[in-house]
Amino acid sequence: MINEDHSGLDAAALRRIQATIESDIEAGRYDGANIIVARHGEIGLHASIGWSDRKAGRTAAPDDIYRIFSMTKAFTNVLALQAIDRGELALTTRVVDVIPEFYGRDRFRTARKDRVNLAHLLTHRAGLVTTPTPLPYDELGDLGKVIDAICQLDVVGEPGTTLNYSPALNHALIAEMVRRATGAESVRDLMKQEIFEPLGMGSTALGAPRKWAERYVPVRASFPDGGWLSSADVEVMEEIITEEAEMPWVGAVSTARDIHSFAEMLRRRGEYDGKRVLSPAILDLATTNQTGDLPNDLYRALAEARGWDVPPGNFGLGFALSGTGTHASFFGSTTSPRTHGNYGAGSTLFWVDPERDLTFVCLTAGVMEESENVLRFQRLSTLAAAAAL
Repeated sequence: MINEDHSGLDAAALRRIQATIESDIEAGRYDGANIIVARHGEIGLHASIGWSDRKAGRTAAPDDIYRIFSMTKAFTNVLALQAIDRGELALTTRVVDVIPEFYGRDRFRTARKDRVNLAHLLTHRAGLVTTPTPLPYDELGDLGKVIDAICQLDVVGEPGTTLNYSPALNHALIAEMVRRATGAESVRDLMKQEIFEPLGMGSTALGAPRKWAERYVPVRASFPDGGWLSSADVEVMEEIITEEAEMPWVGAVSTARDIHSFAEMLRRRGEYDGKRVLSPAILDLATTNQTGDLPNDLYRALAEARGWDVPPGNFGLGFALSGTGTHASFFGSTTSPRTHGNYGAGSTLFWVDPERDLTFVCLTAGVMEESENVLRFQRLSTLAAAAAL
């Protein structure tokens, strides 16, 4: 659906976005998509394109539920920012002050652990190893076991000095710090109470409730051999992300509509439908570059493999930022520098451009290799920015 009468968006430019996705799907680059582009809180484009399940012939629908992978981190970030707002944690709170067993059971492997704090975790500068799997796959859904396993790992880098995107460890620790600081029984319940219910996100959960089984988009990937992740590493998440799984770094499910509601809360500086989720003050800080010119070591390797300029990491407190420059970027070439959002492995992205008052959400079926995913979303994001009048 394209709102031809939207005063702040160019309908012809919105049609180009939809046509681009349709062309990509026809070419087999991915299977389907749910996309929303809105300005000033009014939706200009809301489309379900292609297939939810190409093999089964199931066409994309607005109520499709996706495993959103690392976009889950956005929810965990908000829980941490809320805890800071409420005085339950501070950016300077050390992990060991809340999770004393982070020192580990081997007293000869405690180096640097007393220096890792919440700000380091939120900005991916904690110096932890970059493994996405601190435990075997069949145990990743047990947050207690995951935390114990992380506590036994070394801090391999100097906290605060390098930026290396953490697929799992940082946000597992962030979530556990918040859970303990607030006294919550579970991170799942905390997310539901503090984020999903206030924002009316009725098709979002940490874990994959069985009652929504017919609405899930299958996880299918097609990666080249020899990459950092294999197709199997991604597709196994369909088995791991169950109703009982508590994985606050990768384990949420949601719809495009619900992610749009979440993004709108950020666009409205922490408020949605009369409910205050975050303060403007903490959002101002969280959406300001906290990592300077540091490159993101994980994405540095990707850029070098493709012959691209190595981009700065551009992280706020948990949120990725557009920044400046002409490097390859999920956020495209023309969004404003403080455009902020989150993404999930080869398939999902949302962002808010505060300068243009523009919101973008795109959840896709068919997980792409990450460098191709960057190029895909760079193009779509640039097209979305071009629609703003």
